Amino acid sequence: MSSQQHKKMRQRYVSIGSGELVSVVVFAVVAWRVTPRFAEPTDVRALWSALVPLLLILIQGGAYWLLARRWIGAGHMPLGLAAVYRVFRVVDVAILAGGLVGVLVWLPDSVAMSALVVGIWLFGVLEYVNYFVVRLSYPLRTWFSQVARGRSPRLVQDLHRSRQQRPSTSRHHHRDNTD
Repeated sequence: MSSQQHKKMRQRYVSIGSGELVSVVVFAVVAWRVTPRFAEPTDVRALWSALVPLLLILIQGGAYWLLARRWIGAGHMPLGLAAVYRVFRVVDVAILAGGLVGVLVWLPDSVAMSALVVGIWLFGVLEYVNYFVVRLSYPLRTWFSQVARGRSPRLVQDLHRSRQQRPSTSRHHHRDNTD
C-alpha cells in the first residue's frame, strides 16, 4: 500500500468512526429532547429499549474505526482488542434481545410511535449485522449487487486476521531420554 493510499484509508476510517460517534450524540440528544413530549412513560421506556442497543453498537463501531487506523496495511488488530470485540459480538445479541423485550412490553399504543420504536430497534439489528455478520454499507447505486456478494465486514476480517496472528498455544515438551 502506497503512503498516499495509506493516508486516504486513515482519513476514511476517521470519517467513518467520527460519523458513528456523532450519530450516537445526535440520536441520544434528540431522544432526550423529545421524551418529555411523550404522553405515556411506557412510550419513553419503549423508545430507550430500542435506542440503547443501537447506541452501544454505534459506539463500538465508531471506536473500532478510529482504533483500526493503527493497523491499516501493516499490522493486525491487537489480540486484547480482538478479544473485546469477540465479546461484543455475543453480548450485543443479548442486548438487542433485551431491547426487543422492552420494546414489546412497552410497545406504544400509537401506530406511528410503535413504528418509530420498532424502526429504531431494527436499525440497531442492521448495524449489528453490518459490523458482525455481512457488510451492508455500500453506495446506493451498487447496494443490491454488493450485498448479494455476502462480503465479510472489515471488523470480522480483522478479528479473523488477529486470530491467525495469535502465538501458538501448544507447547512441545521434549523428554530427556538420558535415564
